Amino acid sequence: MKYPEELFIGGEWREASDGTRITVLDPATEQTLATVANGTVQDGLAAVDAAAAALPAWAATAPRARADVLHRAFELMHERADELAALIVRENGKALPDAKGELNYAAEFFRWYAEEAVRVAGTVQTAPGGANRIVVLRQPIGVSVLVTPWNFPAAMATRKIGPALAAGCTVILKPASETPLTALAIAAILEEAGAPAGTVNVLPSTRSGAVVSAMLADPRVRKLSFTGSTEVGRTLLATAAQSVVSTSMELGGNAPFLVFDDADLDAAIEGAMIAKMRNGGQACTAANRFFVQRGVADEFGRRLAERMGALRVGPGADPAVELGPLVNAAAVDKVSELVESAVSVGARTLIGGERPDGTGFYYPATVLADVPADAAILDEEIFGPVAPIVVFDDVAEAVRLANDTEHGLVSYVYTGDLARGLRVSEALESGMVGLNRGLVSEPAAPFGGVKQSGLGREGGHEGLLEYTESKYVAVSW
Repeated sequence: MKYPEELFIGGEWREASDGTRITVLDPATEQTLATVANGTVQDGLAAVDAAAAALPAWAATAPRARADVLHRAFELMHERADELAALIVRENGKALPDAKGELNYAAEFFRWYAEEAVRVAGTVQTAPGGANRIVVLRQPIGVSVLVTPWNFPAAMATRKIGPALAAGCTVILKPASETPLTALAIAAILEEAGAPAGTVNVLPSTRSGAVVSAMLADPRVRKLSFTGSTEVGRTLLATAAQSVVSTSMELGGNAPFLVFDDADLDAAIEGAMIAKMRNGGQACTAANRFFVQRGVADEFGRRLAERMGALRVGPGADPAVELGPLVNAAAVDKVSELVESAVSVGARTLIGGERPDGTGFYYPATVLADVPADAAILDEEIFGPVAPIVVFDDVAEAVRLANDTEHGLVSYVYTGDLARGLRVSEALESGMVGLNRGLVSEPAAPFGGVKQSGLGREGGHEGLLEYTESKYVAVSW
């Protein structure tokens, strides 16, 4: 299929105002895949114009009609699943099974929010003193700027667009420069599904800071939803504060994966493979630090190294490949440096650990044992196929080590004692916990973190409410 390579503003496909373009590389070959229009500040403000013009009519559109657009988009994504998954592989690099999984997950946000669009409920109650009724309305917050990362180019877009459109907001999506093609393909699908001109605008740009800042300075923009690093999130929060724009932030993670002596090791290894190797470890939810109780640490490390070492590495488009390349050369550099640093302070390599030669941004699946609890690799989001293992002795130590981070997105716990699992889940400082599960992502559930992993929630009913404002009407009758 032919996918668009221009900006999508006000229902029109157009070149950037200065004619510049972004080069999109295939991570498996390092060859140019496409060039895409590179949005300017002027283009960003034109997108705000279009979204603001479309807002009154879309906000007034019946919830069922908004739902119909989202449900049709869900159907179209499934009808074109193979082509869309192949597109994700080509610009992102992930293995084809991962891409197909992402595509299904991404489409579900359109279906879920098609169902939620008719459930934006207010409340009515009598004031405690009896003087009046308290009527609370939920109204769309307004023009929303959505900024998404490269690691899940379809799912991060639909997870934001779905609830925004369901609530009656209009949107401007600024996708990552590494993966703009998937976002533009989703825009085309929404257009075909019946989203009115200006309701959805997509603006790829390498000038992210200037473009997003200009849009946030426009008083018509009332919402910013960002998924990305904590560092960039802090900057955007400061920018949004200047115009008091409502923000939702899904920021970095440093997920601990706790394995207790009584855990089902077969289940723990399966869960570890999902939590660590989804998208080759390039996920904010990826297990980043493995804390394993001493009694099973050696066996867990041996079995995990065996499983990770057996993964077939290569171009993601090959259906037999299980681990594709990382997204770019900088990602490989970072992962390689973290592994070398860990080894230099005493970590032992069980599998992998050596950067390969040749074309493509590859790094092998790597397991490190005997990692010191103060190693630098435990302080940073690895964003690669590397599993560092730290040994612990008791519950208190495990919880202390797990919570010793500024992040708090997700944690994983494996134990045969459900009561202990629930106690540990309560003690962990994270917005989500996978208890004897290696996957927490679910469109119907609230996704988000605590501490410096973010603000607000995406998914579930809470994700819809992020795009609404409460209006209180005092009335007597």
